[in-house]
Amino acid sequence: MPVAPFRRTSLAASCTVLGLLLTACGGGDVESAGAKGAGATTLENCGRAVRVEQPPRRAVSLNQDSTEILLSLGLAGRMAGTATWTDPVLPHLVKENAEVERLADNNPSFERVLDEEPDFVTASFESTLGKGGVATREAFEDLGVGTYVSPADCAKSDTGDGDGSRDKPLTMADIHGEITDLAKVFGVEERGEKLVADLTRRAAEAAAGLGTRKAPEDERPTLLYWFANSEAPYMAGCCGAPGIITEAVGAKNVFDDTEDEWPQINWEAVADRDPDVLVIGDLTRKSQTAESAAEKIAFLESGPATRAMTAVKEKRYVLLSGAAMNPSIRTVDGIEEVAAKLREFGLAK
Repeated sequence: MPVAPFRRTSLAASCTVLGLLLTACGGGDVESAGAKGAGATTLENCGRAVRVEQPPRRAVSLNQDSTEILLSLGLAGRMAGTATWTDPVLPHLVKENAEVERLADNNPSFERVLDEEPDFVTASFESTLGKGGVATREAFEDLGVGTYVSPADCAKSDTGDGDGSRDKPLTMADIHGEITDLAKVFGVEERGEKLVADLTRRAAEAAAGLGTRKAPEDERPTLLYWFANSEAPYMAGCCGAPGIITEAVGAKNVFDDTEDEWPQINWEAVADRDPDVLVIGDLTRKSQTAESAAEKIAFLESGPATRAMTAVKEKRYVLLSGAAMNPSIRTVDGIEEVAAKLREFGLAK
């Protein structure tokens, strides 16, 4: 893990308090490709007006999904830190990620983030930039530090169980919108357009020719998405990132009758739905039970309520990273993996 070569004076002492107005405070020789000559940017984010006077030069990303967008936009040289990881970084971003200091594997303290003198802070989840998280958006903005939260998370309500609920299905356009916003903030719009085009192409190629997409709903293969926890498992409801994957491959989520993002469902109910395929999170974090795919599969194949399930007996497992099961650029990885496995299992006709 690279370590910052020096610490400058505290952010509170060196930046003017500007509320929602952000002026970059960083100094030094920080890479600024695409930023030269860029003017102020104003955008609407989760009901807030965010104004950036110049492209950030010391950004901190507080969730992996946001981090991988910034790295994919070629912004490693303008990032001062990252935090909150569920998986290893994408293989093609290893070199870029190594250039950026990891502040914490989980949520860092507010003070730890301020140590890096950020001029912009991004997060994938409102809970990260809210009470009980790293700090509220107001706490950063009162120090002149602009903030941005993934619009895909803001679209949820805080009702129901399991990480909120959605009454409107998430789409890849929501993820593309986050890429476009961040590319605009950093003055690298062309890179954002290229990344969106690449994700669009990959999703279309992965789903091309799948017979399931034309099948009547009652003839489509059924999927169940298990994120984590064996005692009270988090299973995907209808309308989050798993919904994007399910729709793209022409399948059916066995729990699409709930709008909760990740409801906790008992194993008897899971066994009763008896999905054709189990899409399971292969996480490297250690905050829940049954985080890794190996732990999940061992549980499924030994549990009295699960070992008789069709997908378990046939060993129809699709392993996804935790990031792929959240709204992120990795959701396209999920489309590719699930589509490939449906073909392999003979369920794509």
